[in-house]
Amino acid sequence: MIEAKTKLVRSWLIKSKHDLASAKVLATSNPPLLDTALYHCQQAAEKALKGYLVFCDQEFERVHDLEILIHLSIPYQSKMNEWIDAGIQLTPYARIYRYPGYTIEPSKKQFDEAISMAEGLYDFILSLLPGEMRPE
Repeated sequence: MIEAKTKLVRSWLIKSKHDLASAKVLATSNPPLLDTALYHCQQAAEKALKGYLVFCDQEFERVHDLEILIHLSIPYQSKMNEWIDAGIQLTPYARIYRYPGYTIEPSKKQFDEAISMAEGLYDFILSLLPGEMRPE
């Protein structure tokens, strides 16, 4: 059971790491695809949080709302509270640019802030986990 849990946590974090890498590639492509890059920033944060919740044996619904996931994490790590604002800012990127209807393209500044928040949350979560659960 512990080995299965370790693999599952690591799988969530590998997916998160891949989303971070995808965001960076998309942001530096020619032309930059910032709308999709922002989506991957949100996804990276979401998957890292879900990996942490699996580690904590905390069940969660299939949601994209990072604030909800952060609140589920706070009983296990009170410093998760410091990530609520990041969760609030990143959550809309799960949908806002994914579908037609938004005429304003995101800015490089928005991407820079989003990738910084997503990487920060990912790194914070890694710091809470035992080494064997971290991606290589």
